[in-house]
Amino acid sequence: MAKMLIGGELVDSVSGQTYEVRNPATGAVVGTVPKGNEKDVQQAVGAAETAFKEWSDVTPEDRGAALTNACALIKKNGAEIAQLLTQEQGKTLFEAGLEIHHLVHGLEFYAGLASKVRGSHVPLPQKGAYGMVVRQPIGVCGGIVPWNFPLTLMGTKLGPALAAGNTIIIKPASTTPLATVRVIELIAQATFGEGKAQKTLPKGTVQVVTGPGSTVGEEILRNPRIRRIAFTGSTPVGRHVMEVAGREIKRVTLELGGSDPMIVMDDANLELAIKMADIGRFFNCGQMCLGVKRLFLQESIAESFAGKLADILKTKTVGNGASKETRMGPIHLEAQRKEIEEQVEDAKARGAKVIFGGERAKGGELDKGFFYLPTLLTNVSDDARVSVEETFGPVLPVFTFKTLDEALAKANSSEFGLGSSIWTRSLVSANKAIDKLQAGNVWVNSLHYGYDELPFGGVKSSGLGREHGPEALDYYLEPKGVVIVNV
Repeated sequence: MAKMLIGGELVDSVSGQTYEVRNPATGAVVGTVPKGNEKDVQQAVGAAETAFKEWSDVTPEDRGAALTNACALIKKNGAEIAQLLTQEQGKTLFEAGLEIHHLVHGLEFYAGLASKVRGSHVPLPQKGAYGMVVRQPIGVCGGIVPWNFPLTLMGTKLGPALAAGNTIIIKPASTTPLATVRVIELIAQATFGEGKAQKTLPKGTVQVVTGPGSTVGEEILRNPRIRRIAFTGSTPVGRHVMEVAGREIKRVTLELGGSDPMIVMDDANLELAIKMADIGRFFNCGQMCLGVKRLFLQESIAESFAGKLADILKTKTVGNGASKETRMGPIHLEAQRKEIEEQVEDAKARGAKVIFGGERAKGGELDKGFFYLPTLLTNVSDDARVSVEETFGPVLPVFTFKTLDEALAKANSSEFGLGSSIWTRSLVSANKAIDKLQAGNVWVNSLHYGYDELPFGGVKSSGLGREHGPEALDYYLEPKGVVIVNV
């Protein structure tokens, strides 16, 4: 049975309760974890406050060294972590390996930034006086992580938090705690310093509390001693996070839902665009906040493009993520599959045509899991649920347009604004899309991918604040104005 990590110790919940984690591909029990509650969070907060006094005083170079050494431990145990991730989440082993790689790259990125934080000198109008801006860690942080990319999206919070000198409590999704617990355990073992001065992270610097959002998550949001909340999840839950955390005037960032448009002009490299539409929509069984969720094709290329994309989908092997032959695993939750089915049926009722998929993958072992075929829809109405809602699964609606202005208007009609892309050989078209697309990120002739080097986040209902990039550190550091007078 897995344990929580609180105050540097692997522990059960004070309640003594546990719950099972199941494989979405088979229904089999993968492991058992503590069912934490408010008291567990409160214990973690106390340990985090104690650790903060020491960790915030560790040199930036040593904080970076600790993160670097943690990465070495994660890589050494990568195969074990990937197995856990595939079993609990459902993604393929290949996808699990990529997620671990992305996690490590992100932590290494912030390890390098730890010693690069800068303040400023400010001339003042008063004679014999000058000002400074110093940037200091905030304190105890809370990171609430979803189930689709539990390790990567934990790392985008933990990396900058630790690099800046904060302590952090991670709350993983209830259905995907196992790989996260293992990674946090390894990070807590990381060393820094040399010789006799070598140390591990102060107990309580990194902690993980497992359990329901209704208890563990709510206490993290409510507890006034947690000063910073980083949340990734759905837009409705994000609104709740902002409301509850706002009562304590906490620093909050929200990375929420998306309905990313992919605009393909007739002058694009169509062969590459087709391949990237496949990966951009159906990687991780389509369960990506920044996945391609609406495909806009210029009329002259639409029929051929959709047909070739459908041909790729017909060859895609759907199955257990642990199998080397599998190219797409199950949907993670039964309720999520049901929602996808309802969205597809709604589109069909409004006149949409199913080019491929549109039903469960069936037969043999597939009947035990939450499988659904990769699905391509054309002739989709603008008021269909797949047009206006986020489709968090392997379904891609296709729309056509005559001019770029028309495509941009349709792309911007969504309440969401996370990612977007345009595919064209025209610099004029690319620059227009960069300027006009209402999204936190725009990719030109590129897969929708969150680089650690660039800020990532959304506009409109897709959230606020930024993760990734040096900009993420701004949300974990408090600027302090200082005036010095030569009396």
